[in-house]
Amino acid sequence: MAENKKPNQLNIELPEEVAEGTYSNLAIISHSSSEFIVDFVRMLPNVPKAKVKSRIILTPQHAKRLLKALADNVKRYEAQFGVVADTDPTNFPPMNFNTPKAQA
Repeated sequence: MAENKKPNQLNIELPEEVAEGTYSNLAIISHSSSEFIVDFVRMLPNVPKAKVKSRIILTPQHAKRLLKALADNVKRYEAQFGVVADTDPTNFPPMNFNTPKAQA
């Protein structure tokens, strides 16, 4: 019997502990010439310290594909459920990474 696999079909395994997901309410993105780093952080009310719960490292090409995929999915989400309200940028949590201030 011949298998019904399509050529170049990718078989992706999703382990149970990964399928449960990790909640994050903040993403911090940084980059170098060769990679993008996305740190997913969980911030809790009245807790002064937030923890990075997951770090994803991407090539610039994959970062651009992710950007396009997210934009497409947000567009489809809004078509189905309505516009996602953008939060007030003045309510953004303060971040201090002890890096030098930018100068013009």
